[in-house]
Amino acid sequence: MREFRPGSFQILPPVIKNLLIINALAFLAYHPFSHTDSSTVIANLFALHTWQSPLFKPWQLITHLFLHGGWDHVFFNMFALWMFGSILENLWGPKRFLTFYFICGLGAALSHMIALYFGSEHLINEYTYLSQHFTVGNFTTFYQKENLGNIYRDASLILQQWTAAPDSPFAAQEASHLAVQYVRDTLNEPTLGASGAVFGCLAAFGYLFPNTYIYLYFLFPIKAKWFVLFYAAYELFATVQNSAGDNVAHVAHLGGALFGFLLVYFWNKTNKRTFY
Repeated sequence: MREFRPGSFQILPPVIKNLLIINALAFLAYHPFSHTDSSTVIANLFALHTWQSPLFKPWQLITHLFLHGGWDHVFFNMFALWMFGSILENLWGPKRFLTFYFICGLGAALSHMIALYFGSEHLINEYTYLSQHFTVGNFTTFYQKENLGNIYRDASLILQQWTAAPDSPFAAQEASHLAVQYVRDTLNEPTLGASGAVFGCLAAFGYLFPNTYIYLYFLFPIKAKWFVLFYAAYELFATVQNSAGDNVAHVAHLGGALFGFLLVYFWNKTNKRTFY
């Protein structure tokens, strides 16, 4: 059994270097303005939105890869990109790696968009029914199902006021505004980050170098094939569980990994002997 050791490879190959620089510059341009009008404008223009959102633009399928929501988000994505992507670029060359990276990013985005579409379509149908049969009971069901009390500070007060005065037009109007706001916020929620493309790199690394050790927290060795499989199993579990408050795009991670695996599988069809 051999272990892959990239001793003679470039530590920072050109595509990886430029991706790191672009992501860092984009983060510095975006993050200092968090929670301001400038941050909202940038997110609305360049982060990924569902097809049902009026904010969706085709270029977002690419531009969302260069935006990140926090220091930990950008650091771990860029660290993983360097860790796995640099080996792939040294192996394939800049042109093929760049093609691979963007195909994985697009595959992740499309997977996430499909999941968003079905989730948003279900929400739109629920809201349509609610708006056509707008009663305290139906609003309460909508409120509980969508967990509005944990999302909006005044949501529980609005529900209590309408429940106490079911014939109040003012209370009904406040409840209606809350439902509209929730649907709008959900449809316009941005997705950002290079995680999908990075998961593609991870899947490719695990396929090409299954017996190479990865050191978790720089201490605990685990073979790449097991690391990738366990990580994919966790992402699948998190997708199925769909916990409230979990804003991680697990389907995008799985989509990026799937596209990465398929690409490297077909590219590597002529070489089935060398697995480090």
